[in-house]
Amino acid sequence: MKKSKKPVPTTPAPEAKVEAAIPWTTQIWEYGKIIALSIVLALLIRSFIIQAFHIPSGSMIPTFLEGDRVLVNKFSYGLRNPFTNKVWIKVGEPMRWDVVVFKYPGNPKTDFVKRVVGLPGEKVEIIASQIYINDKPIADPHAFYRQTELPNHYRNFGPTVVPANSYFMMGDNRDQSNDSRMWGCVSSSLLRGKAWRIYWSWNPEKDLSFTQRLRFERLGRKVE
Repeated sequence: MKKSKKPVPTTPAPEAKVEAAIPWTTQIWEYGKIIALSIVLALLIRSFIIQAFHIPSGSMIPTFLEGDRVLVNKFSYGLRNPFTNKVWIKVGEPMRWDVVVFKYPGNPKTDFVKRVVGLPGEKVEIIASQIYINDKPIADPHAFYRQTELPNHYRNFGPTVVPANSYFMMGDNRDQSNDSRMWGCVSSSLLRGKAWRIYWSWNPEKDLSFTQRLRFERLGRKVE
C-alpha cells in the first residue's frame, strides 16, 4: 500500500517592489544644494586659502613670464577679511625675497606681484644696481638686467627708510618694473598673499601653434 506524500509547503515568491519615482522638484532641490555647497566652498577657498592670479606683464622675468597663471597662498601672512583685507588672525610676516601679490597703492582695485626687498624700518639704497640695506651691500640673486647701451635710471635710487608695517617691493626684471622705486612702499594692509606655484603658462603670441604656446615645462613650478 503506497503512502501518500505530504504536500511540500511552498514559500510564496516575494512581490516585486516598485519604488516611487522621485519628483523632479526634489531632484532639482538636491542638485541645487550640491551646486550651492560647491560654490560656497569655492568662495571660501578663494577668499581665505588659495587664489589664482594672471601675470599680464614681464616685470618679474624670469621668475614669471607674461601669460603665467600663479596660485597664491592667501593664508601665508594671516586670515583676512575678504571685503576689507583687514587681518583677523595673524599667521606670519613677509620675509626678504618673498614673491608677494598685493593691491597696488595707486589703485587698490589692481593687483601687483613683486618681490620683497626692504623690510619695515630698514634703510634701502641702490647705487649702480647694487642694493644696500642699512648701508651694507647685499647679494641680489633674483635680479635680471637686460643689456642696454645707456645706464637705466632705475639702477640708482634712494636712500629711503621703509615705514613701519610696510615693505619695499621690486620686480625681478629690474629695468622694466614699475615698483617701489616709483610709487613708494606697500603697506601690510594691502598684502593679499604669497605666490606659491605656477599652474598654467600660456604664451600670448597668437601666431604660434598650441604646443608652442603652452609652456609645459613651467606647469607646477614652485615660485622661489
